[in-house]
Amino acid sequence: MRGFDPYLVAIGRAAVAAVPALICLRAAGLPLLPPRDRLAPYVLIVLGVVLGFPLFSGLALDGGASAAHAAVVTGLLPAATAACAVLRAGERPRPLFWIACAAGALSVTVFTLTRGGGHFAMADLLLVLALLSAAVGYTEGGRLARETPGWQVISYALVLAAPITVPVTALLAVSTHPEPTGVSLAGFAYVGLVSMFLGFIPWYAGLAMGGIARAGQLQLAQPLLTLVWAWLLLGERFGVATVAAALAVLVCVAATQAGRRP
Repeated sequence: MRGFDPYLVAIGRAAVAAVPALICLRAAGLPLLPPRDRLAPYVLIVLGVVLGFPLFSGLALDGGASAAHAAVVTGLLPAATAACAVLRAGERPRPLFWIACAAGALSVTVFTLTRGGGHFAMADLLLVLALLSAAVGYTEGGRLARETPGWQVISYALVLAAPITVPVTALLAVSTHPEPTGVSLAGFAYVGLVSMFLGFIPWYAGLAMGGIARAGQLQLAQPLLTLVWAWLLLGERFGVATVAAALAVLVCVAATQAGRRP
C-alpha cells in the first residue's frame, strides 16, 4: 500500500489471481464455474477470503493499524476457524474449547483497549471483520476440498468473483492514481499470486486431509511470524505488551485445540 490505494490492493489481488485460476481450469478441461448445487459455499468463499479478508485487513492497515497490531488481533483466527468448523462440520468440542476461546477474546480485548486509549478503534473492528471473513472462507473451502482438489476450489472461487473484481480493479486503477514503486509492485504481485492463489492450494488440501479445526493449529505461529516479518521487512518496532498479547493468544488458541474432541 506504499504505492497503491487499499481498495485497489484488496480487489486487484483477486483480479490478478483470476488469471492463473482461469488458465488452470482451462488446461484441465474443466468448466469455468462450479456445479450449481455447490454454488452457495463458493459464494461464501468469495465473500470471505476473496473479498472480505483482503478488504477489511487492507482498510485496517491503511487506517493506522500496524502489521504488529494486526497480527495480535487476527491471532484469534485459528479459534474462529475451529468455531466455524464446529458449526458447519458438526464437531462437539469439550468445555475447555469455549473457555479458551473466551480467554483469547479477553486477551485481545485488553490489548486493543490499552493500545487504543480505553476504546476500540475503527481499525480493530475492521480486523475483527477480517478474521471472521477468513474463518468462514477457510471452513467452506476445507469442506469443499474433501471432495474437490484444493486448486479447483480456489480457482472456481476466483473465476466466480472475476465479473466483479476485474472491472472494479480497472476502474480503481484509473481513478485512484497509483504511484507504484519496485517494492509496492513486488508486494502486489505477492498478494495476488501467492496469498490469493498459490497459498490456498496446499492450505485447502491440508484442511481437508487433517480436519478443519485440527489443521488450524498451523496458524498458531502466524502472529509471532507476522511480528518477525513486520520487523524485518517494514522496520516496525513493537513493545513487550504486543509480544505478551501475541503469546497469550497463542496459549489460548492452543488450548482450544487441546479441548477439541478427536
